[in-house]
Amino acid sequence: MQHDKVLILDFGSQYTQLIARRVRELNIYSEIHPFNNPPKDIDSYKAVILSGSPMSVRSKEAFHPELSEIRGKKPMLAVCYGAQYLAHFSGGEVAESNTREYGRAHLSYVKDDPFFNGISKGSQVWMSHSDTIKSLPTKGMLLASTHDVKNAAFKIEGETTYAIQFHPEVYHSTDGKQLLENFLIKIAQVNPDWTPDSFVDETVEALQKKIGKDKVVLGLSGGVDSSVAAMLLHKAIGENLYCIFVNNGLLRKDEFTQVLEQYKGMGLNVKGVDASTRFLDALAGKSDPNLNEKL
Repeated sequence: MQHDKVLILDFGSQYTQLIARRVRELNIYSEIHPFNNPPKDIDSYKAVILSGSPMSVRSKEAFHPELSEIRGKKPMLAVCYGAQYLAHFSGGEVAESNTREYGRAHLSYVKDDPFFNGISKGSQVWMSHSDTIKSLPTKGMLLASTHDVKNAAFKIEGETTYAIQFHPEVYHSTDGKQLLENFLIKIAQVNPDWTPDSFVDETVEALQKKIGKDKVVLGLSGGVDSSVAAMLLHKAIGENLYCIFVNNGLLRKDEFTQVLEQYKGMGLNVKGVDASTRFLDALAGKSDPNLNEKL
């Protein structure tokens, strides 16, 4: 796959998947990795985004990412927790906010900077944090403020490092997509050439090379993930794909028959196995869903 890649380091934010979605909407390929287990090939990524987190940087249990191979070497955007991390551990100050800063806010100050190209004063953003950045880190330059949050956005002089206290990935930040586009395409110069069509074509080609003339057995759940996997495999190897859909006795009424019909309509070779009696007999008398027993 010859596409520019964006790395998203996840600190446990509820919005991390939304960051990846917004990046994909810009036709850019991205990967989410845990902050404490980044990929070995950092050099292969064109830019890095740090996600938010439910954790406080002031906590003894604060997450500490290893940024020595990233900061100052690659364009980096730090969101919420990421922004507070840069401030707190790089010469700035983060303190508990007098009131939890949650909900809609509007930019009251926006500096003329490529990062905010096309985004003006008054733009709505979404805040979700209980700490606030009292003072910027060393070489920090203020880029934007709201009525209640002075240090809503900043950058580090001498680096391609940007930080924002709000969440551009959520719908309520009306210019969030524009902000991500400014950072990824205009500042980091990521090439936006990763499209759904190219993903399908490249995946099918890779599967054909890997599988060759071998046969594949695939268990289907009836859900989106396994169905997408089945269609990609079907495009790649056709009749050499054998799918199995199991009735475990816990499906909705008539779901077993309906799902089988849907799969046949998709052109898939699917065998339905009704194992409902076997599953229900094994579950007889069980009431605790967390029991760890071999059924």
